[in-house]
Amino acid sequence: MRPPAFWDAGGARSSGAITRALLSPLGLIYAAAGAWRIARTEPAPAPVPVICVGNLTLGGTGKTPVTMAVMEAARALGLTPAALTRGWGGRLAGPVAVDPAIHGVREVGDEPLLLARDGLTIIDRSRVAGAGLAAQLGAQIIVMDDGHQNPSLEKSLSLVVVDAVSGWGPGQIFPAGPLREPVSAGLARADAVVVMGPGEDFEPDLERLELAEFERPVLRAWLEPAAAPPDGPLVAFAGIGRPQKFYDALVRWGGDLRETASFPDHHLYTRADLQRLADLAAAFEAKLVTTQKDWVRLPGDVAGGIHAWPVRARFAQPARLSALVQDAVDAFTARR
Repeated sequence: MRPPAFWDAGGARSSGAITRALLSPLGLIYAAAGAWRIARTEPAPAPVPVICVGNLTLGGTGKTPVTMAVMEAARALGLTPAALTRGWGGRLAGPVAVDPAIHGVREVGDEPLLLARDGLTIIDRSRVAGAGLAAQLGAQIIVMDDGHQNPSLEKSLSLVVVDAVSGWGPGQIFPAGPLREPVSAGLARADAVVVMGPGEDFEPDLERLELAEFERPVLRAWLEPAAAPPDGPLVAFAGIGRPQKFYDALVRWGGDLRETASFPDHHLYTRADLQRLADLAAAFEAKLVTTQKDWVRLPGDVAGGIHAWPVRARFAQPARLSALVQDAVDAFTARR
């Protein structure tokens, strides 16, 4: 979905405030239903430690790059990780191990395809059976991409990711705003928070993010390219939660950006879309560039002509992330 304009508190006009007010009763119902489900569900025991990388908002905060960073931290500790995800947008319910050689975006969704390029990835809408399959296939630790609001599986560590710029939006719950639940309720279940900023030098406003009184670890991270942007003029396109973050990063890291085209999150590109993008690139004598997440949604016969610009999550203090992972493993082992 494309975030509606009235979710942007910074640029909202009076009509946006009115729309949020009209929708706020639905938000209260949405929050109450989620809280009831969490309170009434007894999490199933996990076969191995589970680290959940979630958020409190709809849209792009950087969960998937953080998931990949946690998997890398697990490997550095000598553990074999597996990613576990619902497989949003795919038709398969799971549990199934994702294989990019045989699965497409319509079967498993875009994020699982991206994660599967980094290691063992399981999709399962229930999460419980998927955790069992991951353990059967040799996983010593599971990193759940999304699932902070999913109480079905026991978690050893819950990380909440928040964007330092957009924060919690206007502070209202879906559909009045992007929040999945009240901030206080979501943070109460978090063991640590990862604040994703625009670059290495940012300092998060903890007061604005309601983290000034948060007594558990707050980690600072940002997205950094794994390679330089392509040379020459560029036309960038993206169908992610916040496409502007991608465009800003291209410019910040030296890309010669001439034009952009944004699509809804998880957008499945049509031939008409691709023709329009090709025409736009031709008009600027430019190369087409997109995110890795968008690239896996492109038809195979055109993907080769479009550049995927890879980014990764970098942590200001990576040792703190490693310590959280190790502590989660140790606590799980002690309970068993």
